[in-house]
Amino acid sequence: MSEKILYTSAEIEAINDKDVIFIDIRDKEDFEKGHIPGATNIPEIFYFLSTSTDDGLNELKSVYTELFSKAGISSDKMVIIYEDNLNTRYGASCRGFWLLKYLGHQHIGILEGGYSQWKKTGNPTTTDTEKTNQCDFIVKINNSIMATKATVLKAINNDDIILLDNRDEVEWTGKSSSPYGIDFAPRKGRIPGAVWIEWYDFMYDNDNIASFKSSEEIKELCAQKGIYTDSDIIIYCFKGARASNTYVAMHQAGFHNIQVYFGSWNEWSRDIDLPIDSEEIEFSAP
Repeated sequence: MSEKILYTSAEIEAINDKDVIFIDIRDKEDFEKGHIPGATNIPEIFYFLSTSTDDGLNELKSVYTELFSKAGISSDKMVIIYEDNLNTRYGASCRGFWLLKYLGHQHIGILEGGYSQWKKTGNPTTTDTEKTNQCDFIVKINNSIMATKATVLKAINNDDIILLDNRDEVEWTGKSSSPYGIDFAPRKGRIPGAVWIEWYDFMYDNDNIASFKSSEEIKELCAQKGIYTDSDIIIYCFKGARASNTYVAMHQAGFHNIQVYFGSWNEWSRDIDLPIDSEEIEFSAP
């Protein structure tokens, strides 16, 4: 049975309000214009760039331990993360889900349809900001879902591990180094041996509300690239947001041997000792 990750507003209402903490990952100015009552704003879930060195992972742990402690996330709390929609901010609500899971929190969900759906269905919003009850966020690192650059380097020559690149087409084809500008990162291209499925392909956009495709559709999509539910998979993008989005989509569909290379292309491209395939690909996705 797959882990439940997406929660509708009705399902959230069935949980005791005192046991739920809403985390809003949008920018502060958007949060101040309106948000779910009681929500805490943590835009750093989207912005923080991580590396997978020991120092980088220790910094990630330190930064988010402080942020989640200030938000009052104790081990008994259910955390519901949201953004505007599943396909805005490159799936940053999924990045938040993955981060909490990596740091060992057990009770995590993503608001289905995001803040857009929440408002559309007439749920309450506010511009007021409530004071949080700070606590000590307990970290229990879950290394089973984290891939480092050392892990990925070994995987390049391991036919038993699939490297899945889910970046936008212009990045995969080597025409742009990142979603933030053509030359934002120092090198363009791909990790050698990776296969590509663009992250948008895992979702539908129904009336501007994104939703993941069905389990069967996702399995069929992956099978076209030789990826199956029992495959060992490492997903990467630019900084772990889109990779986390695809992680959620695939995990819900029954793929359980998945790691996210959280440092992704932002880290890989900046280390000139790491190999890349830099040849531009001239094609358009079907």
